[in-house]
Amino acid sequence: MMCGAPSATQPATAETQEIADKVKSQLEEKENQKFAVFKAVSFRQQVVAGINFFIKVDVGDNKFVHLKVFKALPHENKPLTLSCYQTNKEQHDELSFS
Repeated sequence: MMCGAPSATQPATAETQEIADKVKSQLEEKENQKFAVFKAVSFRQQVVAGINFFIKVDVGDNKFVHLKVFKALPHENKPLTLSCYQTNKEQHDELSFS
C-alpha cells in the first residue's frame, strides 16, 4: 500500500480490538477515568511511515470515543502510541481526524 488517504471505514476486527486494548490505559490516564466497556466497533487505517489506525470504540451508555493510534514500522520496535482522541461521540459520528 502507498502512503495516502485513510481507507474506508470497516467493521472492527480482532486486531482492531487488540490495538484499542493496548492504548486503553493511555486514554484512561489522559481522561482520568476507567472504561468498563471498551469495544472497538469500526476502524480506518492510513499508511504513513508506519500505520495510523482510526478506531471507534463503544465505551458503554451509548457513548463512543474515537482513537487515533500510531503503529510504527516493525523494525522500529516501538509501542503503539495514542496520538489523539475525541470523546463524547455518538454511534453515527463519522470517524475522522482533520
